[in-house]
Amino acid sequence: MVIRIREAEASDEGVWRRLWAGYLAHLGATVPEDVTAHTWARILDPVSPVFCRLADLDGATVGLALYLLHEGSWALTPHCYLEDLYVDAALRGRGVGRALIDDLRALAGAKGWNRLYWHTHADNPARRLYDRFAPASGLIVYKVQPCGSSSS
Repeated sequence: MVIRIREAEASDEGVWRRLWAGYLAHLGATVPEDVTAHTWARILDPVSPVFCRLADLDGATVGLALYLLHEGSWALTPHCYLEDLYVDAALRGRGVGRALIDDLRALAGAKGWNRLYWHTHADNPARRLYDRFAPASGLIVYKVQPCGSSSS
């Protein structure tokens, strides 16, 4: 079993869309097609702060990590926010999720990013993995809609 982590390329759109659809189904979420298309376009845009790493297991692409870089007011170097992490349900427990996070940790170190962080639900079973990297911060996230907005 060989796990290889790599940056998404234009030729990966089909496999990325398959994994993205699996991720959304896992969450019970829907994202409009124009948003999905825009997300993929941002992943490929070299000036966009949105990136995607893909995990190949024995030659098949089975996981993704969507992340973005942003400036912060408490550091001179960028923060890396892991926004979406997904591993094909049939292949969980084989180290793919850990490999994706380890890869981002290594990138953060190599590129001098200030931190790698993410949010998750308190009842997410993946916390067994996440807790191996660091304890939960205890922060509570508030999602406030812009005035006049009805989107989430």
